Amino acid sequence: MSPDHRIAGPFVLYFRVSTKRQGATGYGLDAQRRDVQLFLDHYSAGAAIGTFQDIESGKHDDPRRRPGLAAALDLCRAQKATLLVAKLDRLSRKVSHIAQLLDDKTVPFKVASMPFADNFQLHLYAALAEQEREFISLRTKQGLASARSRGQTLGGHRGGAEARQRAVQAIADTSALRIADLVLPLRAGNATLQQIADALTKAGIETPRGKKVWHPSSVKNVLDRLAA
Repeated sequence: MSPDHRIAGPFVLYFRVSTKRQGATGYGLDAQRRDVQLFLDHYSAGAAIGTFQDIESGKHDDPRRRPGLAAALDLCRAQKATLLVAKLDRLSRKVSHIAQLLDDKTVPFKVASMPFADNFQLHLYAALAEQEREFISLRTKQGLASARSRGQTLGGHRGGAEARQRAVQAIADTSALRIADLVLPLRAGNATLQQIADALTKAGIETPRGKKVWHPSSVKNVLDRLAA
């Protein structure tokens, strides 16, 4: 990338995991450090001047529970630096908290996975991600309640396995319908499966299996379900 298009620093890095075990699975510290380093190497024109981290759920924004974030914000204000996180949900999973930070003109922040996203786009992605999480929670609870109401156990014997499979299929069908208004116009506009997958990933929409990253095969499954 041309130096003229790089994003000015300096940067204060912030990382967050929900539990100590998350570093081994999911979007752990290693993955976050990798994405932040990619941003610094390819998109930034400034250096990192500090690094902070918390082990806490993204649902909590109380500074007493996230001292790393509080310290990172203080350093940003003192050094007129930009806060840099790997993904938007590492900063917070609450739209209200992200909106509050976006309104704070004393601390600009950037998301490594969306280098050139502006404040409006970040707010939109946060809102979509929050709706996605709420929907997934509701969908899962309803699927399990429906199976229990039929006297089926989602477990070891054949009847339980069949009930579990039906629940998984119902989740996939519901998920496909929910994102139809996003996927179908893109496909109609000749977007490739990879391009649609990238768009869904950037929007923070989880796959039917709760994964953060979409692949072309996942998009094809959605399109097949919608066609059926």
